[in-house]
Amino acid sequence: MARSIETLSVHAGENRVKAHDSLVTPLIMATAYPFANTDELHRYFTGEHVRGEEYGRYGNPTQEVAEAKLAALDGGEAALLTSTGMSAIVTTLLAMVKPGMHIVITADSYRKTRVFVREFLAKFGIEHTACEPTVAGIEAAIKPNTRLIITESPTNPYLNCIDLEALVAVAKPRRIKTMIDATLATPYNLQPLSYGVDLVVHSATKYLGGHNDLLAGVVIGNQGLIQAIREHQGMFGALASPFTAYMLIRGLKTFAVRMKQQNENGLRIARFLEAHPKVARVWYPGLESHPAHTIAIKQMKGFGSLISFAIKGGLAEGSKVIDACTIPYLAPSLGGPESLIEQPSLMSYYDKSPEERLALGIRDDLIRLSVGLESADDLIADLDQALHRI
Repeated sequence: MARSIETLSVHAGENRVKAHDSLVTPLIMATAYPFANTDELHRYFTGEHVRGEEYGRYGNPTQEVAEAKLAALDGGEAALLTSTGMSAIVTTLLAMVKPGMHIVITADSYRKTRVFVREFLAKFGIEHTACEPTVAGIEAAIKPNTRLIITESPTNPYLNCIDLEALVAVAKPRRIKTMIDATLATPYNLQPLSYGVDLVVHSATKYLGGHNDLLAGVVIGNQGLIQAIREHQGMFGALASPFTAYMLIRGLKTFAVRMKQQNENGLRIARFLEAHPKVARVWYPGLESHPAHTIAIKQMKGFGSLISFAIKGGLAEGSKVIDACTIPYLAPSLGGPESLIEQPSLMSYYDKSPEERLALGIRDDLIRLSVGLESADDLIADLDQALHRI
């Protein structure tokens, strides 16, 4: 029987009967898992005896439940939990690439992902092309040795959306793997695997964990791909701790409820900002004014709670707005219950000059707002009084 994402968030991946008759999945902290005798050990390695892993670097019972739940939410066969979103990306790429391979990556992908591809992988003979974030741009960047396409949907901070159906139609006939970072969409709003995408990555630190209190990442796909990546994780050791897995399971119980509220808050506040006289422009895919609105409407259930907007002013005026806010915290990250606000020019690109930032598409008048679970009325009133300081 097919289950809704609300039901999967609560029950997927968890046995009905758990250890010690516990209602919730237990937290298992062990680093090693003994065998009964050498015969069982022999049968384990020959595949005759099925049991959990023998050592914590290769798996953990609590981690396995979190992975099963995450795979179910995204409609995947398997998932691999990692220590951070970035470790999910790095581990996946190192498992998939080899010298002479060419990667296509969209120019507005997460900055650290682009740096890893451009500066680290290049040292080992892996080529790449950064292209405009459209399917046409991706297709134009493909070379005979292209084996992987990396993009995001939506992107950060301008929330561009990629037409996944069109992307897969370009990649599949060429036998090119596709990897989508769908952190901002979440599986509640978008399930890239259902379009034929090969791998989906999330920073579980954000909406999936949902409480600004854990660091984790996940990559989801078919069993064969995930198993190959898992073997590399066993070498690299980029593990999420059992406690992190336990906290993630706990956070996922309320995932669907939180996303419904954050979708509603995000759209309402985006509309408020778009109509405000002190705001020059708003980027939010749920607005008709967003360049990717048509794509977003076609493939997304909701649009999340990250909003980028440009004020009528510059860096100094933007700082006045942020400093005048009394509800959002000045902090990076997103997807938690607390609203967060920041200027990308200062938070993520402080090391760049205004000219360098602009060349990267980061305007000095830009503010990024992650809307939390507070009352939308309270947030609107707070933003309104802050914007009137400029």
